[in-house]
Amino acid sequence: MAKKPKRAGRLVDLAARLVAAPYGHFSLTAFAEAYGAAKSSISEDLALIKDVLEASGRGTLRTFPGAAGGVRYEPWLPRPEAEAFGEALRAEMERPERLLAGGFVYITDLLGRPDVLSRFGRLVATAYGGEEIDWILTVETKGIPLATAVGFWLNRPVAVARKASQITEGSVVTVSYVSGTTRRIQTMSLSRRAIPSGARVLIVDDFLRGGGTIRGLWSLLDEFQATAAASVVLVETPPGAPRLVDGVRAAVRLTRLDAEAGVLVAEPGDLMHDYRAALLKIEGELKKEDAALVDPEGRPDDGAADGKRRERRDAVD
Repeated sequence: MAKKPKRAGRLVDLAARLVAAPYGHFSLTAFAEAYGAAKSSISEDLALIKDVLEASGRGTLRTFPGAAGGVRYEPWLPRPEAEAFGEALRAEMERPERLLAGGFVYITDLLGRPDVLSRFGRLVATAYGGEEIDWILTVETKGIPLATAVGFWLNRPVAVARKASQITEGSVVTVSYVSGTTRRIQTMSLSRRAIPSGARVLIVDDFLRGGGTIRGLWSLLDEFQATAAASVVLVETPPGAPRLVDGVRAAVRLTRLDAEAGVLVAEPGDLMHDYRAALLKIEGELKKEDAALVDPEGRPDDGAADGKRRERRDAVD
């Protein structure tokens, strides 16, 4: 029989389980049985972990009452890390050696870096975690690692559209679309089993130039009677021709791409704006939580608000 852990050990293991499974649903009863502790003790542990996560800007715990209730971890990317990530991406994209013939930009190395994938996924999860999203959709091949990272942080399944259908996909839906870069007709396919009708879908891709691929993915969703909740990419470049789509959000945007002069100029994309807006909303909700613990005359209710703030401060000091 395993030795019953002390509270410090229980806190560490409990936090590790929650953080390892963002948006995963955990039962308080299961935790109580696993640690040999009362539900009231587990609830106190979760309250402390919640305060530490919120104070550090790394997320929160949301609890659900009732027989089927439980708790889940909702991740955030801390503001300093998000700003550092945006600046690092900008610096990376301004390296002249990334320029390729035809006005293209090399980003394949970024798609193989775990730090970039994890921070991008967490940035998107912070920006859209409050939205109703059922599925993640991308197109082969370079969008797959980004979509998988987003799928992990939102705990949502990922569907991959193919440029050529495969027998292992079963029956497929195929659409034709105009490439935003070459203006040629191309096709993409998605298994009929990939996405349920009526789903709200977050589209994720690596690169936005003319917008043809994103528009093709929108057309696929129409065939499934599904809705594009949002569309995000890692990098946006100048289109060179009228863009076929609007509203796509990028982590970083190239504002100048001069192949002859060997110059790239980048700035934060609209995804960073969405992230900051979501964070402001989250911070406002936290202030309301604290205010709810204070009576109309501004006095803490039995010291609850002061106690909560003190626990947060002590946990991170």
